[in-house]
Amino acid sequence: MNKVAIITGATGGIGFAVAERLGKDGYTVVLNGINDKAGAERVEELTSKGITAEYCGFDVTNEEEVTSNIIKIGERYGKIDVLVNNAGGLGGRSRFEKMTTEFYRAVMALNLDSVFFASRAAIPFLKKGAHPTIINYTSNAGWTAGGPGAGIYGTSKAGVHAMTRALAKDLAEYGIRVNAVSPGTIDTPFHAQIKSTKPEVFASWKDNILLGRLGQPEDVAGVVSFLASKDASFITAETIQIGGGQALGI
Repeated sequence: MNKVAIITGATGGIGFAVAERLGKDGYTVVLNGINDKAGAERVEELTSKGITAEYCGFDVTNEEEVTSNIIKIGERYGKIDVLVNNAGGLGGRSRFEKMTTEFYRAVMALNLDSVFFASRAAIPFLKKGAHPTIINYTSNAGWTAGGPGAGIYGTSKAGVHAMTRALAKDLAEYGIRVNAVSPGTIDTPFHAQIKSTKPEVFASWKDNILLGRLGQPEDVAGVVSFLASKDASFITAETIQIGGGQALGI
């Protein structure tokens, strides 16, 4: 039976690169998103490359939607081998003094609640998987607390870091590994606005990266592929920085 991987937020950017890489690794990939049109297009693109893929649309911040859909996927395939909690984002910027409770909860839901909801629902099916693993996404902001207005984003990503380690402790007895990746500045549509309006600022970002370039989605996908593989069978509770040395600062 094919290996099965679920990737949340996979209709573009890093998530889609991860789905394509895992598909090439031999996984049946289930792409999640909230844009059904984009989901259908991405599945068609992967299928044209010989990858077995399907799209499952649900909002990762909605507990009921996450739970019911992951259970359906798990029951259809009889197992889940890899869960990649890729969905997340800045959600906007707000200083704490002016921050609304609605904004606070929205950012925490997108980045932290989503990891909890998806992981909890997947665990019974991961127990049936081969070399099962959960891979989460944190950020350098989880250590630096983020830039101006991004404090709650940093807080949510620090939570992901802690939850990754806690899940690893909780699930080790079942042979389920849990790790995280921490992407630096990756050249994706996430930065499209500043890239088009302030190209000189966008271009200057590489000056703060030791390796002298921005990351590409494939840089992250390669590390996720490794963490999902047998080669990483003795790695759990770790966070791998994928930022070309950006976290050191220069």
